[in-house]
Amino acid sequence: MLNANIEHFRNLISLAAADGKIAEVEMVALSKIAYDNGIPLDRLNVMIDRADEYVFLIPQNQQDKDKQMEDMIELAMLDGEFANAERELINLVGSRLGFSPKEIRDKIDLKAAKKPKS
Repeated sequence: MLNANIEHFRNLISLAAADGKIAEVEMVALSKIAYDNGIPLDRLNVMIDRADEYVFLIPQNQQDKDKQMEDMIELAMLDGEFANAERELINLVGSRLGFSPKEIRDKIDLKAAKKPKS
C-alpha cells in the first residue's frame, strides 16, 4: 500500500474519532476500507487506538484532495449524525486543502442529497 493511502486512511480514522467515539457503522466502514487497501486487522486496531495522535496530512494533488474530502464527508454521515466536531474537522480540513467555505458546503450538500433515505 502506498504511503499516500496510509495517510488518507489515518485522516479517515481521525475524522471518525473527531466526535469522541467511533460508531459501529464507522468501524465497519473503516474495516472494509482497510481490507480493500490491504491493511491488516492488527494494524487497523493499532491505528484506531492511536486515532487521537494523528496529525492530518494534506494530499499533494487536486484529485487526492477531492477524494479525501468526499471520503471524509461520507464517513461523517455514516452513523446518521453529522456531529459538530465532524463538521468542524471537515471545515478545517477543507480549508487546509484549499477549498472555500462555499465549496465545502456544496460538497456536503451534494453528498447529503445522494445519501439514500433510511
